Amino acid sequence: MSTVVNFHKVVAVAGGFPVLAGLDIEIAKGEIVHLRGSNGAGKTSFMRVCAGLIPISDGDANVLGFDMRDDRRSPRRHIGLLGHDNHLYKDLWVQEHVEFRARATGAEAGDAGAALRRVGLSDRLWSVPIERLSAGQRRRVAIASMLVGRPQLWLLDEPHAALDYEGRGLLDEILVEAASSGATVVFASHERDLSKSVATRVVTLRGGRLWEDSGAA
Repeated sequence: MSTVVNFHKVVAVAGGFPVLAGLDIEIAKGEIVHLRGSNGAGKTSFMRVCAGLIPISDGDANVLGFDMRDDRRSPRRHIGLLGHDNHLYKDLWVQEHVEFRARATGAEAGDAGAALRRVGLSDRLWSVPIERLSAGQRRRVAIASMLVGRPQLWLLDEPHAALDYEGRGLLDEILVEAASSGATVVFASHERDLSKSVATRVVTLRGGRLWEDSGAA
């Protein structure tokens, strides 16, 4: 099984504060990794380093075969990142937004409809401006925008945020399907039940370092 993420003694600083303090971790293709830890443990920072949004100050970081010291931009086209903020263009219609994300990742705009159906959004909402959607509907649009790009590495921060019971179940299915197709999934969540239903491995961070690694959920 090939390695998708390989961090060795990685140090990263954001806002003058060390957010990763010598992190060692390897994640293989096809894994679904549940990141745990208290607020400030480094979960979000780890994912942002993986996505090339925070540079490393020391150590070695390789993501999808790219050395993150030399090239933080190239991996981004293969990565889907879903944070607390959905990062949606609220003046666009739902379908327009997902089509835009499809083109930006090199996918076909025509794939937008399939992605929207997969996340359970009725076609009557496709021509509605995003700003008029509920929080849960916006979250589904954000997930569809990730799905349509078929990322090799999925990074999700509190993925169930704003989703109802049905939406949570759909997202769990999508993550398992992605991993079964060869993608790698990393998500941070305080929900322990996600480990039982989705994760193949549980990793706990503390103080920007690896604290505990279950190897299996």
